[in-house]
Amino acid sequence: MAEVTAKRDILTAASPHAETPDIWADFRQIEVLTLELRQRYEHSLGKYSRFFIELENGRFLGTRCARCQRVYAPPRPLCPACLAVTTWQELAGTGTLITYAVQHFGSGANDDVNRLATPYVLAYVLLDGASTLFPHILRAAPENVRIGMRVRVAYSSGPVQHPLHLMYFVAQG
Repeated sequence: MAEVTAKRDILTAASPHAETPDIWADFRQIEVLTLELRQRYEHSLGKYSRFFIELENGRFLGTRCARCQRVYAPPRPLCPACLAVTTWQELAGTGTLITYAVQHFGSGANDDVNRLATPYVLAYVLLDGASTLFPHILRAAPENVRIGMRVRVAYSSGPVQHPLHLMYFVAQG
């Protein structure tokens, strides 16, 4: 159920032409309402739920296609190459940085991203054993980032707004 709270302010606007009679004087008092709407809802992560549950447990999962043997990270319930249903597979959580972008301002996507100090690095990592790139935050100074560097998955210790932020990449070493 939504809860609405209101704050009421009554303002009187000044006439823009003080030297002439104000025919709108009776209409210059305006009411301004500040409304706050709070809403709670539940959202299912559906077929991807196990991926996020395991992130909370410090495990990184992808999915494997039994037919063509491709391994998807991020996981996909259905193989886009041959349309077979995939199965879960744990990955080591290590990989190679293929490319990256230095972000000089936050996207505003959610509070997790807004809390990141800028500039930050958006990395595209080929995880060991995976067939696809995994895009995510690499916590490293941009001047220390190099294509081909080894990285590993690290796990957040505090609360996050979105479960994808339960993990991030760091330099392996």
